[in-house]
Amino acid sequence: MNIYFLVEGNSTEKKIYPKWLEYLIPDLVRVQYYDQVESNNYYLISGKGYPRILYDGLENAVDKIMEIPKYDYLVICIDADEESVEARTQYAREFIRDQQINLGKTKIEIIVQNRCLETWLLGNRRIFNSRQPLDFPLADYVNYYDVSQRDPEAMGQYDQKNHAEFHYEYLREIFRSKNTNYSKKNPKDAQKLYYFEALQQRVEDQPQDLKSFQFFLEFCEKIKTKMMLNPQD
Repeated sequence: MNIYFLVEGNSTEKKIYPKWLEYLIPDLVRVQYYDQVESNNYYLISGKGYPRILYDGLENAVDKIMEIPKYDYLVICIDADEESVEARTQYAREFIRDQQINLGKTKIEIIVQNRCLETWLLGNRRIFNSRQPLDFPLADYVNYYDVSQRDPEAMGQYDQKNHAEFHYEYLREIFRSKNTNYSKKNPKDAQKLYYFEALQQRVEDQPQDLKSFQFFLEFCEKIKTKMMLNPQD
């Protein structure tokens, strides 16, 4: 089993996805270069934003996969941003169809982060107690929408900011309330196992929350099962 991951972000996803894959599919080993895959490997590269990930990143990925016909999956990870998951997925699929991309045995999987990776990270209830006294602006954010109690993926816009900007700011303020920091270049504790386990616990306790994150978990579970059944593939 070999997988080519094409992620939208240039910083956060490149740090967090490898950690999550390590936790979820420990036998899937990352390679540094796309032509190093052999068995149970993955390669991960940034598409440098949207829509560039589709126009440039996808074209490069197709070329590399055709050159090295060892990949079972091409996984494209993109943000929903201001669109719905369904609309962003449909656009990506129509783009692939219109470009007449055919990768043979390599299946294409599209994972849409609703609204962005920080939205998923807002699902950690262990680091955030909204019932404690909060400083500005976090108190205002919580008053608007308490992500410890309500689904982060369903949170609307705030103060004319787009969804991704607001969710990023909200997450940074939560980290600051714990006397630490979060940034796209340095997500710090958001990469750690305890943080990821809290996200898993969130969807186990509240399966109606973080549906797009659950889709990612289900994909990883499918890959792990396939690897167990066919260890040499």
